[in-house]
Amino acid sequence: MNTKTTNVAQDLQAPIAKKIPHTMTIHDDTRIDNYYWMRDDNRADPEIIAHLNAENAYTDAVMAHTEALQQQLFEEIKGRIVKDDNSVPVKQGNYFYSSEVTGDNEYAISVRADDFNGTNKAVLLDINELAKNHEYYNVSSLSISQDENLLAYGEDTVSRRIYTIKVKNLVTGEYLADEITGTSGSIAWQNDNQAFYYIKKDPQTLLGYQVYRHQLGTNQADDMLIFEETDPSFYTSIGKSKDNELVYIWHSSTETSAVSIIDANDPNATATPFLEREEGLEYSISKLGQQFYVLTNYEAVNFRLMKVAADKLGDKTEWQDVIAPQEGVMLEDYELFDNYLVYQQRSNGLTHITVRQLDTNEERELRFNDEAFTAFFYGNKELNTNKLRLYYSSMTTPASHYDINLDNSEFTLLKQAEVLGDFNADNYQSERLMIPARDGKLVPVSLVYRKELFKKDGTNPLYQYGYGSYGSTIDPSFSSSRLSLLDRGFVYAIAHIRGSEMLGRPWYEDGKKLTKQNTFNDFIDVTKALVEQGYGAKDKIFAVGGSAGGLLMGAIANQAPELYCGIAAQVPFVDVVTTMLDESIPLTTNEYDEWGNPNQKEYYEYMLSYSPYDNVGEHDYPHMLVTTGLHDSQVQYFEPMKWVAKLREMKTDNNRLLFKTDMEAGHGGASGRFKALHEDALEYAFFIDLLNEKESK
Repeated sequence: MNTKTTNVAQDLQAPIAKKIPHTMTIHDDTRIDNYYWMRDDNRADPEIIAHLNAENAYTDAVMAHTEALQQQLFEEIKGRIVKDDNSVPVKQGNYFYSSEVTGDNEYAISVRADDFNGTNKAVLLDINELAKNHEYYNVSSLSISQDENLLAYGEDTVSRRIYTIKVKNLVTGEYLADEITGTSGSIAWQNDNQAFYYIKKDPQTLLGYQVYRHQLGTNQADDMLIFEETDPSFYTSIGKSKDNELVYIWHSSTETSAVSIIDANDPNATATPFLEREEGLEYSISKLGQQFYVLTNYEAVNFRLMKVAADKLGDKTEWQDVIAPQEGVMLEDYELFDNYLVYQQRSNGLTHITVRQLDTNEERELRFNDEAFTAFFYGNKELNTNKLRLYYSSMTTPASHYDINLDNSEFTLLKQAEVLGDFNADNYQSERLMIPARDGKLVPVSLVYRKELFKKDGTNPLYQYGYGSYGSTIDPSFSSSRLSLLDRGFVYAIAHIRGSEMLGRPWYEDGKKLTKQNTFNDFIDVTKALVEQGYGAKDKIFAVGGSAGGLLMGAIANQAPELYCGIAAQVPFVDVVTTMLDESIPLTTNEYDEWGNPNQKEYYEYMLSYSPYDNVGEHDYPHMLVTTGLHDSQVQYFEPMKWVAKLREMKTDNNRLLFKTDMEAGHGGASGRFKALHEDALEYAFFIDLLNEKESK
């Protein structure tokens, strides 16, 4: 490795943004934002595009000496992926549905067959063909009509998550003239095969807020409005009951949820609330015969499962316990069949799955090989079956798909993801630690490393990942890309910090709104403890997070910059106060229950205390790689753009600060299966190069 690259960033001129003071005053407090001008909702301002291109050119120049390393990493990561692959078929109606990828194709082909083994296989969609001539292409979930002859799907060619719905006749292969624009991509068919329901998005805020029924062969302008959400803090989504009798409209905000139901057999049906909406009450429903099962936080902070007769809707006093609330046990999910109830709980951060026979109430817990793992139900479209489809993975176990016989709990492995090359799971070790935070709370940490390269003497480089928002729990799971780090001696750690639900709903509540600082404290305290316990070298610590995890990266860069050699912030949410004060920005109003509403002084002052952009200071920062997508719909491109400009202005070090914008992609990054691997290769090369420089000194 060329040791002369240490100060390469100093030798090249980083883009310096102009400053145009923009004054914002609220609660008798005035902030001046010199980079507010970088916002252009049309993404067309030549000066802004030129600055982003200059940042990209600077990143490319600084990283030019790592091009061979990046290519090596890309080939390594790609080389572990099976080129010709297929998903496990899922039975729905009379067919088995799956997707296939072949060769160097970036996208999948959607197919269906008469049986699990692929008899009479027919292609539904070749997404490679559809994606031609598009830099970005994404298809929303496919929706099959009740007679199984029509396929409706949504297409996004910009990466703003705004979909145009198209309808294909699977008998003739022809497309219908119907094209529905400006939607969320969700589709639910009416049972007469003549109409479907969809969600219209607000073009400014990007919130799905209207449910329409579209009659085939008619103009979109004539579609029937079924429901309109008037509260901008709520998302709207749709789906169907497992027996296909009902269309569900899901109404969801951060702390409240509700359901409306539509008779899928009635072409003139209206939406009926399952229960009148109550602030703070969360529930979801499933139908089994003439009963509804209700997963709810009603008098149960960690949720319970209840049921109610179909003729007793609208009254919570009629709800009866199926699974009563348990102290310290989070009820996360369940799956219903004619004869069985399967439910998933989390206790002390660990997943437990239990099978209950409905006629006898006899129960048994399913057993897994790993203590800590990721497992979830999927593809269970049938009620009249004794098979449960389940996904399973751990830090050392590649993605595995099982059918479980509910009569005897027998596991049948349908497929385990093949990892090409010399991968052997026995070469890797995972661990689970409980690390005390500064207030005494124990934070779960998942670790994995390559056995013969791990010394536990404080010499290994450490890659620490975190998220910690929205109650989203990052369970330990396998990544073949990650092997490129582990095989170079990295220890990989996931800090299950507050703001997630790893330890139940209270763990989430203790890391949001006016307790958000706990999220950052937990991550920092985990870093310190891992160094103290010998899992990582104190000068070789790298931190990574994306979106709300990018907020975490911005906070730790301000609050504990000395702990980290390098930080990668992916599509980071960093301008918290300004964004949350602007209701025109997508998602803002929906997020008040997560961050608070800064129009209220208490929340304004608290947000201001940690918002990464507002707290950039005149001090040293770690080496930083910041990435975003120009068309990101979740975190607008101008947040990281402004943040990087302010960091360049304020920071007192000569460490690298690189900002890479994908001029085509959005929040999820690149759309192709191999194209996205270049993003991993860039990040890994950024860290490995820093490591090589340290070790060459």
